[in-house]
Amino acid sequence: MHSQQLSSVAMARTKCKDFTKLELMLSALLLILFIITIPLFVLSARESSESKGPGTNTPPNPADCPAVSELERINCSPEKLPTKDTCEQRGCCWNPQGAAGGPWCYYSKNHGYRVEGSPANTGAGFTAQLKRLPSPSPFGNDINNVLLTAEYQTSNRFHFKLTDQDNGRYEVPHEHVQAFRGNAAASRTYEVMVSDQPFSIKVIRRSNGRALFDSSIGPLLFANQFLQLSVRLPSANVYGLGEHVHQQYRHDMNWKTWSMFARDTTPNGDGTNLYGTQTFFLCLEDASGLSFGVFLMNSNAMEVALQPTPAITYRTIGGVLDFYVFLGNTPEQVVQEYLELIGRPALPAYWSLGFQLSRYDYGSLNNMKDVMERNRAAQLPYDVQHADIDYMDGRKDFTYNPVDFKGFPEFAKELHNNGQKLVIIVDPAISNNSSSSNPYGPYDRGSDMKIWVSASDGVTPVIGEVWPGRTVFPDYTNPKCAGWWAREFELFHNQVEFDGIWIDMNEVSNFVDGSVSGCSTSILNYPPFTPRILDGYLFFKSLCMDAVQHWGKQYDVHNLYGYSMAIATAEAVKTVFPNKRSFIITRSTFAGSGKFAAHWLGDNAATWNDLRWSIPGMLEFSLFGIPMVGADICGFALDAPEELCRRWMQLGAFYPFSRNHNGQGYKDQDPASFGADSLLLNSSRHYLNIRYTLLPYLYTLLYRAHSRGDTVARPLLHEFYGDSNTWDVHQQFLWGPGLLITPVLDPGAEKVVAYVPDAVWYDYETGGSVKWRKQQVEMALPRDKIGLHLRGGYIFPTQQPATTTVASRRNPLGLIVALDDNKEAKGELFWDDGETKDTVANKLYLFCEFSATQKRLDVKILQSTYKDPNNLVFKEIKILGTQEPHNIIVKHNGVQIQASPNITYDSNLQVALITGLDLALGEAYTVEWELKIKDTEKIDCYPDEHGASEASCTARGCAWEVSPSPAVPACYFINELYSVSDDQYHSHGATAVISLKSLLYANALPSTPVSSLRLDVIYHKNDMLQFKIYDPNNKRYEVPVPLNIPAAPTSTPESRLYDVLIKKNPFGIEIRRRSTGTVIWDSQLLGFTFNDMFLRISTRLPSEYLYGFGENEHTAYRRDLNWHTWGMFSRDEPPGYKKNSYGVHPYYMGLEEDGNAHGVLLLNSNAMDVTFQPLPALTYRTTGGILDFYVVLGPTPELVTQQYTELIGRPVMVPYWALGFQLCRYGYQNDAEIARLYDDMVAAQVPYDVQYSDIDYMERQLDFTLDPNFSGFPALITRMKADGMRVILILDPAISGNETKPYPAFTRGMEDDVFIKAPNGGDIVWGKVWPDFPNVTINGSLDWESQVEQYRAYVAFPDFFRNSTATWWKRELQELYSNPRSPEKSLKYDGMWIDMNEPASFVNGAVPPGCKDATLNRPPYMPYLESRDRGLSSKTLCMESEQVLPDGSRVRHYDVHSLYGWSQTRPTYEAVQEVTGERGIVVTRSTFPSSGRWGGHWLGDNTAAWDQLKKSIIGMMEFSLFGISYTGADICGFFKDAEYEMCARWMQLGAFYPFSRNHNTIGTRRQDPVSWDAAFVNISRSVLQTRYTLLPYLYTLMHQAHTQGSTVVRPLLHEFVSDKVTWDIDRQFLLGPAFLVSPVLEPNIRNITAYFPGARWYDYYTGVDIKASRQWKVLSAPLDHINLHVRGGHILPCQEPAQNTHLSRQKFLSFKVALDDKGTAEGWLFWDDGQSIDTYGKGLYYLAHFSASRNTMESHVVFNKYITDANPLNLGYFEIWGVGSVPVSSVSVSVSSTVITPSFTNNPTIQVLTIDVTSRNISLHNFISVTWRSTP
Repeated sequence: MHSQQLSSVAMARTKCKDFTKLELMLSALLLILFIITIPLFVLSARESSESKGPGTNTPPNPADCPAVSELERINCSPEKLPTKDTCEQRGCCWNPQGAAGGPWCYYSKNHGYRVEGSPANTGAGFTAQLKRLPSPSPFGNDINNVLLTAEYQTSNRFHFKLTDQDNGRYEVPHEHVQAFRGNAAASRTYEVMVSDQPFSIKVIRRSNGRALFDSSIGPLLFANQFLQLSVRLPSANVYGLGEHVHQQYRHDMNWKTWSMFARDTTPNGDGTNLYGTQTFFLCLEDASGLSFGVFLMNSNAMEVALQPTPAITYRTIGGVLDFYVFLGNTPEQVVQEYLELIGRPALPAYWSLGFQLSRYDYGSLNNMKDVMERNRAAQLPYDVQHADIDYMDGRKDFTYNPVDFKGFPEFAKELHNNGQKLVIIVDPAISNNSSSSNPYGPYDRGSDMKIWVSASDGVTPVIGEVWPGRTVFPDYTNPKCAGWWAREFELFHNQVEFDGIWIDMNEVSNFVDGSVSGCSTSILNYPPFTPRILDGYLFFKSLCMDAVQHWGKQYDVHNLYGYSMAIATAEAVKTVFPNKRSFIITRSTFAGSGKFAAHWLGDNAATWNDLRWSIPGMLEFSLFGIPMVGADICGFALDAPEELCRRWMQLGAFYPFSRNHNGQGYKDQDPASFGADSLLLNSSRHYLNIRYTLLPYLYTLLYRAHSRGDTVARPLLHEFYGDSNTWDVHQQFLWGPGLLITPVLDPGAEKVVAYVPDAVWYDYETGGSVKWRKQQVEMALPRDKIGLHLRGGYIFPTQQPATTTVASRRNPLGLIVALDDNKEAKGELFWDDGETKDTVANKLYLFCEFSATQKRLDVKILQSTYKDPNNLVFKEIKILGTQEPHNIIVKHNGVQIQASPNITYDSNLQVALITGLDLALGEAYTVEWELKIKDTEKIDCYPDEHGASEASCTARGCAWEVSPSPAVPACYFINELYSVSDDQYHSHGATAVISLKSLLYANALPSTPVSSLRLDVIYHKNDMLQFKIYDPNNKRYEVPVPLNIPAAPTSTPESRLYDVLIKKNPFGIEIRRRSTGTVIWDSQLLGFTFNDMFLRISTRLPSEYLYGFGENEHTAYRRDLNWHTWGMFSRDEPPGYKKNSYGVHPYYMGLEEDGNAHGVLLLNSNAMDVTFQPLPALTYRTTGGILDFYVVLGPTPELVTQQYTELIGRPVMVPYWALGFQLCRYGYQNDAEIARLYDDMVAAQVPYDVQYSDIDYMERQLDFTLDPNFSGFPALITRMKADGMRVILILDPAISGNETKPYPAFTRGMEDDVFIKAPNGGDIVWGKVWPDFPNVTINGSLDWESQVEQYRAYVAFPDFFRNSTATWWKRELQELYSNPRSPEKSLKYDGMWIDMNEPASFVNGAVPPGCKDATLNRPPYMPYLESRDRGLSSKTLCMESEQVLPDGSRVRHYDVHSLYGWSQTRPTYEAVQEVTGERGIVVTRSTFPSSGRWGGHWLGDNTAAWDQLKKSIIGMMEFSLFGISYTGADICGFFKDAEYEMCARWMQLGAFYPFSRNHNTIGTRRQDPVSWDAAFVNISRSVLQTRYTLLPYLYTLMHQAHTQGSTVVRPLLHEFVSDKVTWDIDRQFLLGPAFLVSPVLEPNIRNITAYFPGARWYDYYTGVDIKASRQWKVLSAPLDHINLHVRGGHILPCQEPAQNTHLSRQKFLSFKVALDDKGTAEGWLFWDDGQSIDTYGKGLYYLAHFSASRNTMESHVVFNKYITDANPLNLGYFEIWGVGSVPVSSVSVSVSSTVITPSFTNNPTIQVLTIDVTSRNISLHNFISVTWRSTP
């Protein structure tokens, strides 16, 4: 086999060579032999083939049955279950295994056809001759020679036909589809390939090479009465094919077979063939929207088989295979292409859009009138009354019952007088009961014209039985029949002035099988293959298949009967209503029926299933080009229960064809029949009024269907194909693009699980927007409600409703403007007189185009050749999703006119109603307005240092309005500065171009505007994304902090937690949580600015609950959003209100109203501020760089922190000793003072691990020196460390440059070029900090500034970005530890405390002459900083100072200032580890995101004041968010003298800081524990012993923070986010999940009120359940007591305390097991040597999970390469809390293979069990479980 690509057919010619005579003679002989032999061979083969009927051949060669996927098998025995023998007789493959439903007998490779010769080009495409391959014939009479004709009809439509090359065959004589006469389309979206042997054809989409239609999956079969073609599809998203009941809209491809043969039967769930035949299907290829459709023009009985390959097989029993393939960029375009071929739908009469009532057998005209009158009296919108066959005389067409329907003509007139219409039913079957005494004119006249369907003789009319009795059947394919039909309607209309025609029973239906005389046994009535049709016989309840019509045999044209009847009826309408459209509704349809008629879904039943199935049916007929479709509302058969009928009336109000119809003998179901005050009637009236209100919109949609082929009732996937969730939605639908309809389809339901696609949606009834978006939701729909939602971005023309369309068309018009994300909307209105025919073709109509922006509505007239006689005007405009409009201006044709509109505004719903308008229909208007901006929405346009005036404000294009509230900005934005274009979305992100609209106002803002920007959105992970706004044309500074980002995005569209939308007018980015629809970021607020030195972006917040941003002293953990601004810029600034302190963390965690959480990082290190406002909203303003945001989605607060630390780097793992208590002060006079302190602490037995020395130990405060007063310090360090103590020293970054003696730190720094310098080769930027000049005497009585000037040395600042600086720094730290010049001065530190690294300087910028670049040091915008009046260089370096990144690029200190401490921390941490060989610790003052990877942090130079206690809790919780777990405040305060009670309470609180250090400054009183009295010592000892007891738990928490990113100091909301009380708790905190600390924070307090969230809580000291859950509780708090509680459900590892951790680690390990209400608990323990580097990475640790349940605590060792028999960790005690009030009778402990019985004590009253195993020598790694038992 070979393939030929047929974009052109190339034919090669080879030049003949010269031959000898002998060669020519031999060639001639061979040619003669060939000529004789080949015909004999062919004849033999033909005789063999034709002589053998089905099933007479041998099995296929195994080579012809290669391994084929079970899903790709094409059934070789579709008509019966095969056996191996019958299968192989057909030459097919047998494999009785495979997927359920798949065939065991399937085609081999030797079936089908081959291409003979080369295809031949034609003007339209090509042709090819196909020859049947020798193979058994499954059904006989195969066609050996088949002609393939292919036509490239349009750029998107390919046609190919397979016909008998030698003999003519029946082809569908379609009214609209004619033979193609054109040339091949020059530009095509497809390519076609034909494979030669076996033949197959493939249609390929050119843009991506995707095969759309590929018949190579199975053989072409072409017999006289069996034709088959199988097609492999690129997607299983298949829609269409009919008519059947499809229980879902998207086809189930799992081996389903659907037969197609028009049949009068009841729609049900059996999947039988129904009334019409629709062979078209649409296939959505993927989320790009690319789609294609396939149509087989064949009217014979057929079936289609769907299989999960995915593939489809067409099997038909006659005609030809006449395929069309349509390509589209969207599903909607495919439908448009299809309808262009078969004929677009008729434009219905306007009145037919009204509600319609019907039933079969009213019994009498009086009953019909009663129904009409009660519904009319109920003020029910109601346009059309139908008359079923009961109006007829003897069920005969064109008659009415003179008794029961006496007055029928007058009734029609009465309807007309009331503006209503009459639709009559007619069936095709004509009674032949006519005699001279009782003539029946229609039969007589038809007989005279010989227009009946005839028997096989072509002469004798077929006689059947239908409603009138014995009948004949008009042959509507006969041209004479159409004339007769029209004449009969004309005659009857002269009697009864009906308005529309309902044609039924036109499958054609017959109450006998075939005819009253039966059917012959011909192969037409009994073909060799019959599709899986209902009842199995073609003639069952229809005509004999050998009956003859003008178009052909009934065998061929049966499926066209209803189609031809609709055509004839449309012709009759032209006669009866010469200039009117009328209305035709048909039951039986074929492709193209919509050009002539509407359709209802047949004789359904009053069941909930039928209600549900109506939606897929309606959507399918939208595909088939019959948009005017609906089901019988409330059901045709059975009595309709009230609830079902009520829900069906709600849904049916939004069927395009809306008719309530029921059957004979069932109870009334018209709305008024349920009672004048019934819920059903009120609900029906309400929704029909909405329908009538929206009829202008619906009519416009039907115009688009008529003129362009659009769908009307539209599947969600047609609009939202990019969202795979919509691909299978079949219980909701759209009207056009804009109205989403969500019905209730289940009994008793008042909530519906619905899907809300990705758009802004407004509740139709309230106008308020819903938060749902691109998510499945539970929609509350009480008994009287259906879900109606308007899609943002669309304008809906409306009209005041009335009870009829005649009346409503005279009423005022209106517009509903539903604004989208970009505050834009568009819409259109088609309008004509609603009844004249061909108004579109004759251009007798109005066409209006509406467009709206945030402040303007334009009405444009694109066609104005119709003038409505009612002088209609638009009276009102409703705008959804808007701010409050005012100052409305109306312009007519561009000229302002006088107008006094009224405005009603609902601020909660954001709905504005503008009334009092008179915008004449057909005229062009512009309506403009201004928007009122609420105070909470005002974005400050002039936050500049010196404030705004009205003049300076308006110069920026902003509004000036002084608010009564002083915090509200008087100058605020009213216009956007930037526009958005070229927004593009792809699988892993989105991009857009952001352009400055005008320089006029942007130039008035600080610094120079950047005119062209780019937005990149990157979906890095399912829970993390980045969006970045930058200048694509000029490189700008970006923060050089490495983040942990995937090399390529790992997110998937299915699993992402978020959706992103780029919005316009104004520009904004929206990030929405997919699961809830909550918008967590929405920067579509005015004021976005991107100037060179001033960048601003604002965002709405999802709630008022926001945490983070720093480093600032905050008085509450939650940010106050009531107009507060906080600056961020690293500064040596003690904590103070609104002051920017040491570090910068532009990160926050936000809670959503439902408790979900997210985090947002702005990766920008320039000076900035953030303003909160009560909208709620947040505005960032920064002075440089770019806007680079990272968002993590949680959804829990703890997960947010874990995701954030995964991004920036996990917190450092501290050594065990670093969790011990630590002492320090600035102002130790000498080493002897430290020695005395140490000895006193040991003597007092106060646990204590780390001793510090502040800069006192240095000579003249010079780094890397030792003061003579501290000459004994090295020896003291040695002594303390011998006892298990540790030492941490301080270093500042500033290095003196004024030394007269050798000072290696400076001289080597100069040699290594490590110091920060001025730009362009300038000198060192000199500052002043702590180092003194050499050889001076300090006069401490002078003021500070004088001392700095006279005594402080010039200092240089190392540039820690440089690689050379890191090397230099590590060397200096090494020599501090091991002094090579003076070994006796070696200081064997264990950790390093780096201070003053903002960097701090005691002069502003530099020593005289100071800084040189005024613009950088006093930038155009100075953020809200402590130094706002002094510039950025206040107390630090000049901003123009130059630093060098590791890659050699040069950056301004202006950009990287806030990274100084960050850049110092890592090399310091590395140096500590390299020097000491141990893990060590670094404590740094200045931090930035990711500093926690290398260091801890203390909260700075606080003050000895009571308010600092609470603030320290807030600070710790914030740094937990920032990823710095090792945090604490200076216990008892740094500045000022500490007061006794405060210090005692602070010692209690500080004992539970992760970093627990008591530290104060020079000149203040001592505040270490032993500096007070014995009671203080006891308080300190007691609480520190508690801390040390808990160190295994705390150490495990630090490990979890290091490996998982979890918090250590944990806000209560992290564990109990469902409890909103916890969202504001900042006076208590948790350590991890289980340990609750409730300190005293005010003086003279001996009772506190603490909150206990929903859990079981135990008093830590007693183990007693305090019986408090989700409540506040008053607790006793004497001075010597801090309240500590353990959460039930947790296990805390503990250890006996000791003087220091070196000693405590040798003590027994114990467990406190706090059982929850279910008697369960769990916990973890991480254990290593506590000091080695990276034990976790090296696998030198023990990790276990412990669980307790059912009176047993078990150990589950996860990993252990540390605890061994040689290195044991021995168990001491188990404390089990909450064991119950029944005494414990026995305890057993499983250890390795041994069970021991330890001693225990049990107090049933307090439910505490204590188990003592101290004497049992049990090492933890051998422990398996402990079990306790109780005896009642």
